[in-house]
Amino acid sequence: MKKEARGIALLPILVFLVFYLGLGILFEYVLKISMGFYSIPIVVIFLLALLVACVQNKELSFDKKLELMGQGIGDKNIVTMILIFLEAGIFVGVCGRSAAESVAYFMLSFVNPKWAAAVMFVVSCFVSTAMGTSVGTITLISPIGLAISNASGVSPAFILGAIVGGAMFGDNLSFISDTTIAACNGQGCQMKDKFRENFKIALPAAIVTLLVIILKSLSLNIAAVENPGYNFIQIIPYILVLVLGIIGVNVFIVLLIGIVTGSVIMLATGAISATSLLASMGSGAAGMFETTMVAILVSAICALIREYGGFEALLQFIKKVFKGKKGGQLGMGLLVGAMDIATANNTVAIVMANPIAKEMSETYGIDNKKAASILDTFSCIFQGVIPYGAQMLVALSAAAEMGVVVSAFDIMPNLFYPYLLLVSSLVFIFLIPDKKNA
Repeated sequence: MKKEARGIALLPILVFLVFYLGLGILFEYVLKISMGFYSIPIVVIFLLALLVACVQNKELSFDKKLELMGQGIGDKNIVTMILIFLEAGIFVGVCGRSAAESVAYFMLSFVNPKWAAAVMFVVSCFVSTAMGTSVGTITLISPIGLAISNASGVSPAFILGAIVGGAMFGDNLSFISDTTIAACNGQGCQMKDKFRENFKIALPAAIVTLLVIILKSLSLNIAAVENPGYNFIQIIPYILVLVLGIIGVNVFIVLLIGIVTGSVIMLATGAISATSLLASMGSGAAGMFETTMVAILVSAICALIREYGGFEALLQFIKKVFKGKKGGQLGMGLLVGAMDIATANNTVAIVMANPIAKEMSETYGIDNKKAASILDTFSCIFQGVIPYGAQMLVALSAAAEMGVVVSAFDIMPNLFYPYLLLVSSLVFIFLIPDKKNA
């Protein structure tokens, strides 16, 4: 049954954005609190937004709303993300900061620290394409990048921006990415056809991003790094994780192997006792509390917004405003982008946008592989830059674990790839003529 469109159902999103951005601006620029944005209790703000969502739609009982929230939280993508968060936290807890620093000093013995961000971007591109998960990639690469940042003095925001950008490259292109599968299934096209459409948009953006990172790196005044040496044995878990990630092994298996290998090495070398190792596992998992809670709260809020007709209102607005084939393509991209802002989950955003995008494709004469490409690309653009998305939260969690103080708004200016991917997408929509189907 089609739900009635209600724009007011989107109020919880507005409440979140107003309080999150408003408090951040107040703390940072009015009260002059150092790292003001970092001080905002994002879980509390999302709880406030959830309260607003619960108060709305008086036609439903509170028990029914709880049932809807439970269904939203129980979505496969949400459960998958939460398990990855917890496993990643345990991996970081097992290997610890010293292991990440060993990896950093090992890399710095071969690579000039000035090019650390460029190296992290390229590695993230390869790992995310192989693994098909941006969150998994950021989880694996961030500790290494942050350790290099600590050792070399390169800005952690610059390093994390490069890592997040590279992670979104693979999330958009990988054959085993949830977004690719969702977009292709929803639009009824072959993955190889969608890949070809995507690749010609993503590759120029990636090349220009690498050039921008290199140019910015040239201006860095990095002093020579004193390399105190590294424990090669401690590097093994990270090497395994990176190699298996590039090969394309499932992220759960990759992290599990990293945890087991790291535990054996730490115990065998006497670096930690068995009881301390268990405590480190627990603290590592606990360090993912905020990230996990955000994923849970966002999914609960979105379930209520969807039931109340908020997403239907977005769909109707997009259809009314954008006309013509090129306008239809832009409208389709902004549609999935709006869904992503609302859900903070690019796969969920694609699934929700698929039905109306299919209808728009037929109305505007957009072939299915292009529609799938637009949905996947724009969802990754928006997901890569929103400050409350899983990708950003995982990067911030990694920074907190490493004792690095950085906020989402420090990283956002360094997210060159998502911004350039948007530019590349607009160029291909409005300036590159469509090839005639044979």
